[in-house]
Amino acid sequence: MFSDDTRVLTGAALLVGAVFVTAAACAEEPNPERNAYFGETHLHTSWSLDAWVFGNRVTGPADAYKYAKGETIKHPLGYDIKITTPLDFMGVTDHSEYVGVTKQANTPGSYTSKLPEAQGLIITDPNSKQQQQRAFLAVVKLLSGPPVKALMSPKVAGTVWKENNDIADAANEPGKFTAFCSYEWTSMPDNRNLHRNVFFRDCAKVPEAPYSALDSWHPEDLWKWMDTQRKAGNELLAISHNANLSDGWMYPTDVDSLGRPIDAAWAESRMRNERLIEMKQIKGQSETHPLLSPNDEFANYAVWSVLLGLPPESGRVDRIVGSYARQALKDGLTMQDARGYNPYKFGMAGGSDAHNSASPYRQENFFGGHAHEDGTIETRMAGHNFAGIDVRYEEPGGLTGVWAEENTRASIWDAMHRKETFGVSGPHIKVRFFGGWDYDRGLLKDRDWVKAAYQDGVPMGGDLPSAKATAPTFVVWAVKDPTAGNLDRIQIVKGWSQHGQSFEKVFDVAWSGDRKPDRWTGKVPPIGSTVDIDKATYSNSVGSVELKTVWSDPEFDPSLHAFYYARVLEIPTPRWSTIQAKQLGIAPPDVVPPTVQERAWSSPIWYTPMEKARKAAKAGLTVAELKGRGATELDQKQVEALIVGKAHWVRNNVTGEKFKVSYSANGQRTVWHIGKNVPQPSQVGDVARNGYEGVTSAYSIKNGRVVTFFQEAPFEFAFYKVGDAIYGARSNEFGYANYEVLPKPVEFLNPLGKGEVAPKHGPVPPGPSPQKK
Repeated sequence: MFSDDTRVLTGAALLVGAVFVTAAACAEEPNPERNAYFGETHLHTSWSLDAWVFGNRVTGPADAYKYAKGETIKHPLGYDIKITTPLDFMGVTDHSEYVGVTKQANTPGSYTSKLPEAQGLIITDPNSKQQQQRAFLAVVKLLSGPPVKALMSPKVAGTVWKENNDIADAANEPGKFTAFCSYEWTSMPDNRNLHRNVFFRDCAKVPEAPYSALDSWHPEDLWKWMDTQRKAGNELLAISHNANLSDGWMYPTDVDSLGRPIDAAWAESRMRNERLIEMKQIKGQSETHPLLSPNDEFANYAVWSVLLGLPPESGRVDRIVGSYARQALKDGLTMQDARGYNPYKFGMAGGSDAHNSASPYRQENFFGGHAHEDGTIETRMAGHNFAGIDVRYEEPGGLTGVWAEENTRASIWDAMHRKETFGVSGPHIKVRFFGGWDYDRGLLKDRDWVKAAYQDGVPMGGDLPSAKATAPTFVVWAVKDPTAGNLDRIQIVKGWSQHGQSFEKVFDVAWSGDRKPDRWTGKVPPIGSTVDIDKATYSNSVGSVELKTVWSDPEFDPSLHAFYYARVLEIPTPRWSTIQAKQLGIAPPDVVPPTVQERAWSSPIWYTPMEKARKAAKAGLTVAELKGRGATELDQKQVEALIVGKAHWVRNNVTGEKFKVSYSANGQRTVWHIGKNVPQPSQVGDVARNGYEGVTSAYSIKNGRVVTFFQEAPFEFAFYKVGDAIYGARSNEFGYANYEVLPKPVEFLNPLGKGEVAPKHGPVPPGPSPQKK
C-alpha cells in the first residue's frame, strides 16, 4: 500500500463473503446509502432480425430473463449455457427495426403471417435448407433495402412490442429482480454505428410502438420523439453504445448529423435524453484509444478498429476522432469553456450486445455472441471472419453497475438518470466514487463513511459544489468480485481544458502490495503476473480484495474546467482465447494479448470554475483577437516559403513547451524534443515516441493551410503574422491561436536556473567529408 489513508486487504476471503451477497439473492429493505446492483442493458434475442440471420431462431426475451436469473438455457447451437453470477436487473434490447417479424411470420394465423411482404420469411419445414436459405435472403433484403411500411405498422411492431413488455412484466420481481421495458434504436448510416438503447422507467406508460431508425436515422429525431414521450408522462433515457465503431460520428464538435452547427439547444437536447454511454461490450471498449491517450499504459485494452458490414473490397478505416468517451469528455469541457455549453456530461455503463439471448461475462465461460458465427470453440479459434469481425477479437460482455436504494424499476432507473452508475468489463467489481471539498483524510476509518461522503460531497455522476478549499478531495473505494481476480490498483483519470486545448492525466491513487511509485512521474510499477500461458491459469497470490483512499488533486487549477473518474484494474488473468487455445492444444492467437486486466469505470464528477477564478486567470489568444490587432493570414506562397524544406522552433503558449518542427521538401514532417511525461494537447498522437524514433507523417499545403492527419482525421494549421511575430492556430482548438513561431533556436530546452551558460561561439561547422578524412 502507498499511504496512511489507504487500507489494502489481501487474501481476505471472509471479507468477500460478507461484502458480496448478491442483491438478487433476497429481497431487501430500501437502503438510503444505496446498494450496488449489476445488470445487462444491451442484449438481443431471436426477435432481432440480425440474430435470426446469425442462427438464433428459438430463444426469446423470456429465455433471456431466465438466463439472467441463473437458470440454464440453450445456446442456438443446442448446448446448455448458464451465467457465472446471476444478475440483479436486465433490459432486453432487441432491434426495433422489424422487431419480431420472423417470429410473427412463422406464427400460424397471425396478422403478419398473412401479409404478402412476409411470405419469404416463412419456414414450414425446419429441415429444409432451401426454405432456410430463402428466408435468410429475405431478411438480408429487408435489412439492406428501403423501409417496408407493411412490416412497420402498429399491427406488426405494436404486437411484438406489447408481447415484449408483457414478458418483462412477468419477469419483474420488485426487490429481487428488475426487468425493464427497453429496446434498441439501430441507426447505421453508411456503416457508422450510432445505436442507442432506450429504457423506460415505467412499463405501464410505454408508447404503442417504439421509434425506430426506419422512422429516422438521425439521433436528433430520436431525441425529439423522446421529448414527446416525456411530455406524455413516459420517463425514458437512452444509452449510446459502440462509439468505437461510429467512424467519428458519435461525439461531433462542429455539426450534427443533419449538417447543422452544434449549439446550446443541441447540447441540452442530447444531455436531456442520453444520460449514459456504454464503455465496453463484446465488440470492444469505447473509453479511449492508445493514440488518443499515449501516456496511459492501460489504454491498449480491447481495441477494435472496424466498421461493421463493410463490403470486403472497401478500403475505409474506422476514424478514432469522435469515437471515444474520454476524448468526448475533454471536448465537452472545451466546448463549455469556449462556447458556453457541454453536450458530453454522461455517465458510464456496460453491456454485452450478445445475440444469443444470453451473454458470457467471464473469460473462462466464453461462448461467443453471434450464434452460428462464433458458437463453437473451433469456429472461434479458427478466426472466423464475418461482417468485418475476426471473432478472436471478441470480448466477454460488460455490465452496468448502479447505486440504488432498492432493486426496483423506479430506483434503478433513477440511479441511471442521475448517473450514479459504473461500467464493468464483466466481473462484478464494486466501486464507489465521491467528490467534495471537506473530506477528512481519515474518513474511510469511520464505520459510517458512506453516509458522511454523501453528506459532504457528491457521488459519481455529480457536479462539485462551489469551491471551499484550495483543491477538491475524492473518496474512492473498490472491492473485488469474489469469483474473479484480485485488484491491482485504483486510478483517477483527470481531464481539463485551457484556451481551446484539452489535456488528460492518469493518477495511481491506491494499489496492492508494497510497490513504490516512481519519484518523478508518480506511476506505480506493473503488478507481477501469475499467469501461466501454457496452462491458461493464474493465482490470486498477488493483488488485493479491497482498495480505498481519500485523494486530493495535487495539480488543481481553480480557473479550469475539469472532470475526474475512477478506473479500477484487476491483476492479469488469462484471456478467453488463451484458455481455449490450451483446450485445443494450439498456440494462443498472436493477434490479441494472451492476458487481460479486467476493469471498472465510475461515472465522472465535474468541476466548473467560478466566474471570479476565470476572470483572474490569464486569457488565451484567439484568432479573432489577432485579426483585431491587424494580423494577416499567410497565403499559399507565403506558407510554402516559410516551412517547405525548413525547420522552426515553436512554443505552445498554453503549456509553455518548446519544440522543433521539421518540414521536409517531400511532404513529411516530424516534431522533436517532446518529453513523454508532459501532458500533450488532445489529438496529437504519441509525439514523444515519434520524435525520439524520427517517425514522420505526411503534410500538404492547401489554400494556405498546412493539412496533417491524425489517424483518419484531417487537421488544418493556419499561420498569422502581426508585426514580426508569427502565430499558429490548429483547427481543433476552438478558435485559439496557441502556437508561436520562435525567432531563433532554443538554447536550453529544460532550463534549470542554476547558472547554466551557453558557449559564446557561433554555429558549429560540419565535420570534414569522408574524402577529406
